[in-house]
Amino acid sequence: MRHSILIPLCLGSAVALSACERGAEAEVDRAIQSVNVIDESNLNDVMLTAADPQEAVNYFRRATAEKPDRIDLQRGLAKSLIRAKSATQAVAVWARVAEHPEATNEDKVAYADALIRSGAWERAEAVLDAVPPTYETYQRYRLEAMVADSNEEWRKADSFYEVATGLTTDPSGVLNNWGYSKLSRGDYADAEQLFSEAIVHRPDLFTAKNNLVLARGAQRKYDIPVVPMDQTEQAQLMHTMALAAIKQGDVAIGRGLLREAIETHPRHFDAAVRALRALEANVAG
Repeated sequence: MRHSILIPLCLGSAVALSACERGAEAEVDRAIQSVNVIDESNLNDVMLTAADPQEAVNYFRRATAEKPDRIDLQRGLAKSLIRAKSATQAVAVWARVAEHPEATNEDKVAYADALIRSGAWERAEAVLDAVPPTYETYQRYRLEAMVADSNEEWRKADSFYEVATGLTTDPSGVLNNWGYSKLSRGDYADAEQLFSEAIVHRPDLFTAKNNLVLARGAQRKYDIPVVPMDQTEQAQLMHTMALAAIKQGDVAIGRGLLREAIETHPRHFDAAVRALRALEANVAG
């Protein structure tokens, strides 16, 4: 009798052990999958920031081909295409992302950004109009300001630029854009102030320095502004100021600034040399 009892007990133990082993294997599989997801997420982040843009595009193209329903991979491809200066291709990907069931307002704003980069201003405006007004971010208002600018709706543009400036810790880029908007309208004094503010926030923003010189030149202020600059930048700003002076009809001042630019530049300044030769030939002729 003891044998007959013992055999079922042994069989029961074997079944329990087998179930335990299967459970343990399942736990290991889940743990490995979790690690793989973490590793993939980290790799995605690396590809979006540190990788060569075209390398990132290739990576996300392969990933989306394997897993076409993954919105995070679609986002990665779209962002990588923007980094690779392929805005037109990015538009098509962002369109798919924006239509995805898991799409966010941030995705729609990124879609509008890609449309603006590709020159599709009306489509970008329509996309932004579809974003709820309660979604208030720096990127959204920056794009709204740019769209208003393109429509020459200056009051709206100024309002959007002002809001965007208050929604970021580094407003240098939006201040530079706002200044350029003012410059294009002929509001040179306001433009000068905005470019100066942009440089305060980011002293290495050469675009703002160059625009500042243009705004001052338009007001016939031909002295180089006191902003952080190296010798090469100083020569380049003198060249810009010279062209602004010549455009205003102050040819003698422009000629002097070109000569200063050539002398200041630490290397051969071909653009300034050519401009000076053309100016002198024109005067001689």
